[in-house]
Amino acid sequence: MKWIDRPQYLQRLLGLQNTPDIKIITGIRRCGKSCLLRAFRQQIQRQDPAANILSLDFTDLDWEEFKDYRALHRYAKEHVKEGAANYLLIDEVQLCPHFELAINSLHAAGQFDIYLTGSNAFLLSGDLATLFTGRYIEIPVFPFSFAEYCRYFEEKSDMQAAFDDYALQGGLAGSYAYRSEQDRAAYIQEVYRTIVTRDLVQKYRLPDITVLEHLSEYLMDNISNLTSPNRVSDTLTANQIATNHVTVGRYIKYLCNAFVFYDTKRYDIKGRRYLETADKYYLCDTGIRYAVLGHRNLDYGRLYENIVTIELRRRGYDVYVGKLYQKEIDFVALRGSEKLYIQVSDDISRGTTFEREVAPLLAIKDAYPKMILARTRHPKYDYEGIDIWDLPQWLREEGESVRTAN
Repeated sequence: MKWIDRPQYLQRLLGLQNTPDIKIITGIRRCGKSCLLRAFRQQIQRQDPAANILSLDFTDLDWEEFKDYRALHRYAKEHVKEGAANYLLIDEVQLCPHFELAINSLHAAGQFDIYLTGSNAFLLSGDLATLFTGRYIEIPVFPFSFAEYCRYFEEKSDMQAAFDDYALQGGLAGSYAYRSEQDRAAYIQEVYRTIVTRDLVQKYRLPDITVLEHLSEYLMDNISNLTSPNRVSDTLTANQIATNHVTVGRYIKYLCNAFVFYDTKRYDIKGRRYLETADKYYLCDTGIRYAVLGHRNLDYGRLYENIVTIELRRRGYDVYVGKLYQKEIDFVALRGSEKLYIQVSDDISRGTTFEREVAPLLAIKDAYPKMILARTRHPKYDYEGIDIWDLPQWLREEGESVRTAN
């Protein structure tokens, strides 16, 4: 399989070298966590040939004996080198039962700079504070962006056609090794089913996966729609799937914890407050939707919204759905002191559609940047202070600028 660099993640790890934290790489299965850890190890070796790097991969039988946390702890302590920079890198750490006992002890001793990856069901964001008694930093990794997809398939010279492929094929790069659409979809389906029918069932000891499966497909089918546990529960019950809003709310949380979906809350722009009513849920990768649901109820405008919100998260923004009186802004993106207002559309060539998309942005009276992302197939232009971008161009150009900046 072809290799491409992912410098935005690598530079993030390099920037955290020798900080007094446990570094934890998280993300959905097959998004590239293990590859990132290997690239980081190679970079350390280039920078500091004298560094002492203990690198364990618990999917490799060579490390089988250290899946006992006491043996892991003993091995690390015995291999500390005085006068050298000591690193401990562990891939699939959850395969060592009670690994947190060894890691917390080693971290407290202060002899190693520690980096971990693991199955998304065992290193969930909500669990980290419970597992690790010391300081930790989470480094979220996402499937390939469109800019990365273009670098992987550099032979695809037509950017618009490449984006059409990416929107359906998605960013789980393991699927790129397969030549047929059927085989690519089968690969993605297997990744998805492993998470939903094995990881989450094992993690939360679920007695019945029927509700979880139907719930997940419902959320896929309703990306960008306002959703509440009550609404979902009523729909599933009407379709002979017995459940209730409490179970649905809990299962939605599980799916978000496992990085399958991302919860996007609403933000009142005028009142500058977060709203507790219905949220929107976006899928981690649009390739999963296509592999599981095919063309069923396929809405490209909503699909493009999904791609944009994941891209914003990939770039480090917190993302919300904006509300201004009775108008809705697709996304309010916040990163430090930055704020962006974004509308996403499939086609704004018709005057009525353009006016509908631009009106909420014109109603916002502050000076933060505003933009519309659509399939214009034209260079970026300005309309009354609003940047109008061709969506694939924004994804590729801005994605590349993030890469080179890092």
